[in-house]
Amino acid sequence: MRIYEDTLLYVEKEESQIPWLKIFTKEPYRELGDMPKEIRLYLWQTYDLIEYEMRHFYNPKKINMASFANILPRVHIHIMARFENDSHFPNPMWGEKLRESTVHLPNEEEFLKRVFNALTSKHN
Repeated sequence: MRIYEDTLLYVEKEESQIPWLKIFTKEPYRELGDMPKEIRLYLWQTYDLIEYEMRHFYNPKKINMASFANILPRVHIHIMARFENDSHFPNPMWGEKLRESTVHLPNEEEFLKRVFNALTSKHN
C-alpha cells in the first residue's frame, strides 16, 4: 500500500506483524552510487523522518534498515521496527521464525498519518 508519493520517491507499507515501510526512488537506479547526490540526500532525509516517527510512535527495541535489491534490482530501503517479542527477533524478518509473535501495537493508521504529515511538511 502506497502511503506517500512525490516527484522523486514513494513510500509503501509492507504487510507484516511489525511496522515496516519501504522507500523507493521513482527512477529505477540500480545502486545508490548511480543516483545524483541531491536525490541520495533526499532519500536519506526521508529515511530519517520515517525512522524518527517509527521510534517515537512504537518505541521498538531496534530499527532495522535493509537494502538488498537482488530480486528487485533498483534502489529501495526497508525500515522495520523490531521488538523482542516479534516472531523473528533477533533474526532478520527474512530469517528463521523463532516463536509466535506477542507484539501488541498502537493504531497503525495514526502512525501512517504521522509519517505522511512529516514527509509532506518537510518535503513540500
